[in-house]
Amino acid sequence: MNNKTLASTRTLIVIPCLNEAEHIEGLVEGLRPAAAHLNGAILIVDGGSTDGTREIAAGLAKAHASVLALDNPKRIQSAAINLAVAEYGASYDYLIRIDAHGTYPDDYCERLIEEALETGADSVVVAMQTVGFTPFQKATAYAQNSKLGNGGAKHRIGATSHWADHGHHALMRISSFQAIGGYDEIFSHNEDAEFDYRFRQAGHRIWMTDRTSMVYYPRAKVGPLFRQYFAYGRGRARNVLKHRAWPNLRQLLPLAVAPVAIGALLAVINWLAVVPVALWAAACIGYGMWMALGQRNPYGPLAALSAMVMHFAWSAGFWRELLTARNRRLAP
Repeated sequence: MNNKTLASTRTLIVIPCLNEAEHIEGLVEGLRPAAAHLNGAILIVDGGSTDGTREIAAGLAKAHASVLALDNPKRIQSAAINLAVAEYGASYDYLIRIDAHGTYPDDYCERLIEEALETGADSVVVAMQTVGFTPFQKATAYAQNSKLGNGGAKHRIGATSHWADHGHHALMRISSFQAIGGYDEIFSHNEDAEFDYRFRQAGHRIWMTDRTSMVYYPRAKVGPLFRQYFAYGRGRARNVLKHRAWPNLRQLLPLAVAPVAIGALLAVINWLAVVPVALWAAACIGYGMWMALGQRNPYGPLAALSAMVMHFAWSAGFWRELLTARNRRLAP
């Protein structure tokens, strides 16, 4: 597909961000050629950064006509995308969502537009490969890239191009985005899965491409990783409460982790109470050992611990949200 065809559409490249001073300038510089090829603009939507990101964004907007900057008072990513579309969507055909803490191929945006034009898809999603640098981050990356950490999710492991129910959000037709009211801002996490549910219910089509992908950098410490997956679990529970769309089997299994871990406290009454959590821990550690020996991956055992943190946090967040909602309904 030639540049003339790509430039026949107008594309808004949106970067929601918060405290990304270390990455934002390099990211924007890498995206500027795509904005030129796609007759588009790069919009930085800042959620109240205190590390200099806002000043860098303002400087980039002043230096380049193709770069815009916008403040996001609600701070969260779902609100940032909604605000971007509300302020600038009328002038563009497609929206490309870029995560500030990721890396993208030079032709990432062009490949997305090509796929949208060739398939007629209303949304194009991609696979996400996780990469780490510190020992814990590398271990977490290995866990997230394996079935132990992702349960076989196609947008985590990659798959041949196909029509999909969900994937890592990359491109959306703006008219389709607006038709369902954009993201639900109640969701600070899992807003993409909730959006995709409504999107498909409204008859819009999602295409997962294997022609491009992005690289994501996981949390480098246990605390932030736990909080991230706790929030993911709460978001998934909100999706259940809103749509009565229960998790599939790969999500139901880790859903049991928090209850069995808490149930292990009953071992003071009956030692059998510890068996379920012991089996879960043994399965995770065994998988980690297989990674270490079978795949010659020295981070395998630590990856198992990262996966256990993710499982427990996701499950705890899910049940916390579900029980909190139930208590709200029962309150007089």
